[in-house]
Amino acid sequence: MADPELPFLPYGRQSIDADDVAAVARAVEGETISRGAQVSEFERAIERRTGAQTAVACANGTAALHMAALALQLQPGERVIVPAITFVATANAARYVGAEVTFADVDPDSGLMTPETLAQALAAPGTGAVRSVFPVHLNGQVGDVAGIRDLARRHGLSIVEDAAHAFGTTYAVGTAVHRVGACDHADMAIFSAHPVKAFTTGEGGIVTTRSSDFASGLAFARNHGITREADRFQDRDLAFGASNAPNPWYYEMHELGFNYWITDIQCALGLSQLAKLERMLERRRALAARYEAALAALSPLVRVVPRTPGCVAAWHLFVVLIDFAAAGRSRAEVMNALRARGIGSQVHYIPVPWQPYYRRRYGDVSLPGAAAYYARCLSLPLFPAMTDVDVGRVVAALGQALNIPA
Repeated sequence: MADPELPFLPYGRQSIDADDVAAVARAVEGETISRGAQVSEFERAIERRTGAQTAVACANGTAALHMAALALQLQPGERVIVPAITFVATANAARYVGAEVTFADVDPDSGLMTPETLAQALAAPGTGAVRSVFPVHLNGQVGDVAGIRDLARRHGLSIVEDAAHAFGTTYAVGTAVHRVGACDHADMAIFSAHPVKAFTTGEGGIVTTRSSDFASGLAFARNHGITREADRFQDRDLAFGASNAPNPWYYEMHELGFNYWITDIQCALGLSQLAKLERMLERRRALAARYEAALAALSPLVRVVPRTPGCVAAWHLFVVLIDFAAAGRSRAEVMNALRARGIGSQVHYIPVPWQPYYRRRYGDVSLPGAAAYYARCLSLPLFPAMTDVDVGRVVAALGQALNIPA
């Protein structure tokens, strides 16, 4: 049973310090608490951190995905390829604009889409042209981004990286090191600033791009499809006065957009968090390394997700693969046993095509890699405030839950 003297360890938790609280307090006391200078400052900080030309901040990661789909001008009936292992929002973004989804299988051990599984998805039957692919950087790792980019470009596809798990991740292609979000191998990348991610704004999302056209589309999507830029005005009689100067109250709605703004209060928290991002990422990486060493004692029933060569991951999740059948324990039994010892865990994710909505729309789809990953995956606690002792506690409790002799 759980020791009442020990804190409960959730699978993830925000890291909020006194400086974060002070930053939010200053923002609340400011003259502008929405659509003000803090939003622009936050976006510039994201651009510096990722190397992207433009960052557009928004309400949450799902809004970021939706905005990216709108900026691509995806049309009803066109198709988007999405890996089967991800959160539902990745696929839902395509459906929001009327596009259809083709699910790609994933590597059974990493959970990542590969060029091979992308090629299989491209060859799968389906009506409508494939327009885009939304690869997911699961748990904080990238897969073969160069291979996926090359295949996608040969088929004329746009690429939106769902990097909700991977802010701060870097990866090597040959001798060159790239930052996730720089869009060196994609048209756009999206991030989430949810509380359990690498840094938080409470709720929040970001889209980065190198394209001025996509940046314009993202800005429209975030702000009701409205522009206040005089050189874009279409109705000159309404827009301009007798002196040929734009009327100061005037604006035009050119597209159907949404109110996806993020507040200055949230961005103040985000800026404070970004100032210590490297420290939080290094702590996540150190904890992941400690887990990996300690979990060797539970092999072969427990394995860590294999690492992508050349990738320095910003570990959002720490996932292990467990042979539940060989252990003689169901995943539910193991999770309940961990909870009884004060340790939270979670499953990331149920394959999206298994969700009732997508089963009704597309029927049963054979995706053996996704099924194999899902059957074995379990996310263990990982957040910067954890101690090395906490890692030992989690591993010991997992061994007990699986009846592995100490």
